[in-house]
Amino acid sequence: MQYLADANKNKAKPKVTMAQAFKTIIWPRRNLVFIGLILIIIRSLAGLILPWQSKVLLDEVVPSKNISSLYTLVGIVIAAITVQAITSFTLTKILSVQAQYLISELRAQVQKKVLSLPISFFDNTKSGALVSRIMSDVEGVRNLIGTGLVQLVGGTFTAVVSLIILIKLNPWMTLFVFIPLSIFGYIALRAFKYIRPIFRTRGKINAEVTGRLTETLAGVRVIKAFNAEAQEQLVFEKGVNRLYQNVKKSLTATAFMTSSSTFLIGIATTGIMGMGGYYMIQEQMTMGDFLFFTLVLGFMIAPIVQMSNIGSQLTEALAGLDRTQELMDMTAEDDDENRTVELETINGDITFDNVSFAYEADKKVLHNISFNAPAGSVTALVGSSGSGKSTIAGLAATFLNPKTGTVTIDDQDVSKLKLSSYRKYLGVVLQDEFLFEGTIKENIMFPRPNATEQELQNAVKAAYVNEFTDRFDDGLETLIGERGVKLSGGQRQRLAIARAILANPKIIILDEATSNLDTESEALIQKSLNQLVKNRTTIVIAHRLSTIRKADQILVIEAGRIVERGTHDALIALNGRYYDLYTYQAKI
Repeated sequence: MQYLADANKNKAKPKVTMAQAFKTIIWPRRNLVFIGLILIIIRSLAGLILPWQSKVLLDEVVPSKNISSLYTLVGIVIAAITVQAITSFTLTKILSVQAQYLISELRAQVQKKVLSLPISFFDNTKSGALVSRIMSDVEGVRNLIGTGLVQLVGGTFTAVVSLIILIKLNPWMTLFVFIPLSIFGYIALRAFKYIRPIFRTRGKINAEVTGRLTETLAGVRVIKAFNAEAQEQLVFEKGVNRLYQNVKKSLTATAFMTSSSTFLIGIATTGIMGMGGYYMIQEQMTMGDFLFFTLVLGFMIAPIVQMSNIGSQLTEALAGLDRTQELMDMTAEDDDENRTVELETINGDITFDNVSFAYEADKKVLHNISFNAPAGSVTALVGSSGSGKSTIAGLAATFLNPKTGTVTIDDQDVSKLKLSSYRKYLGVVLQDEFLFEGTIKENIMFPRPNATEQELQNAVKAAYVNEFTDRFDDGLETLIGERGVKLSGGQRQRLAIARAILANPKIIILDEATSNLDTESEALIQKSLNQLVKNRTTIVIAHRLSTIRKADQILVIEAGRIVERGTHDALIALNGRYYDLYTYQAKI
């Protein structure tokens, strides 16, 4: 399903119209909606039985003192009430369930779209804000496919039928009522136009507040370590106050509509009492006619007042769809029309040819980088912090795209490759590796959920994970907590390496995992890494230079340029920048 495919693609703030929502959300479910409309029409017609029989009661049954007719009348009313109850239950059962299914479907679709966006998008967007947009913004569609829209249409039908009956009963009294109701309708339409941008802004504020709250909970150890609880509380209070101010605006508009309806309907009711009393005194209207008119008038007014509430819900739904459409209109990584080449298999030969890159215009972080990493070789990137090592690794992993120059894999330009066909051969191990909440086994098997038990055990042993899991009561089934908080740094790194070994990639991007660890953990992880890089093309960002002495080539990066290249022994003999870095670390 292509969500709201007819919305304009290039607008920064798309305005989803009711027509677009009808075409893409309601029309594909037209059979269910049609059943809902039939049910609500039956319910509305059944509801008119009571005022009609009330007229019969006062004008025919009571004057004639016919007990048999009274029983018949009561039976008809009970049957009508039963029909109303059954249709109401069926209506809610069918449409409300379908509405929740639609919400789950749209959430899955938006999440799929978000995951297809490039890394640069996530670098500039809070994860908590995205969670809010995926989970909250689509909530309002329940009013499009659920009872909201059907009640709007059904209420309109009830109001029209009631209006026809009222005109037949007394056109002048009906005209008197119609004038204040028309004024209320005008006020409601103006209010909806005012409220929609408020709802859009509310979604944005809610996403920001949720994002900050997510960060706060994730960084609670840092907050407590720096005694910053009060500071974070103040930031959150400011956010929820902005949300409160936004809600207050919409409530003010809603309150104005409600008070307007109360006032105008009160005037109409008062006028009907006076006019009805006059007509009854003049014997131009019976008491039954007046009661019938009054009850049917309620059937006409109630849907109109209800429609103002439903209209507010639909306005909120469209505002949420506006924000959702912004995400759906973003260009996915694989949407690039130039990415047409499908890799069937690779050897793993990586070449950078005169590659430059800038995160911001006119601020290059890489300048004309050229090197070849032959299949199965280990290429180490060394240099001071901020020199461009991680950017080179990001380009090799296709997380970034060169501004100029080319990166090739087996002589294929990676900018032409379908990313999924390349990344299935790619493995990445970061210095601060991300682990999912769950068990050790689930985290290792993440890249290959269907791996055999033997493959799992091979990865566990190769990464020396069993060295610590054998001491746990639950072994590989041990729960590790959010982001692996229950494991030590060395244990998390070995688990991440086991995950990469199980994935069995041809290319490894390694932000060296041995920095900031104790000597024993470093030794075990170095053994794990030796297993990981066997027969694989490896690009490693080296923090401890002692760990890359056996690298096939070492590139010394400074200020976005390769200033030296060669083996460890050759660079030491050169007595240049690498020599300075190595001897400095050796002294430490």
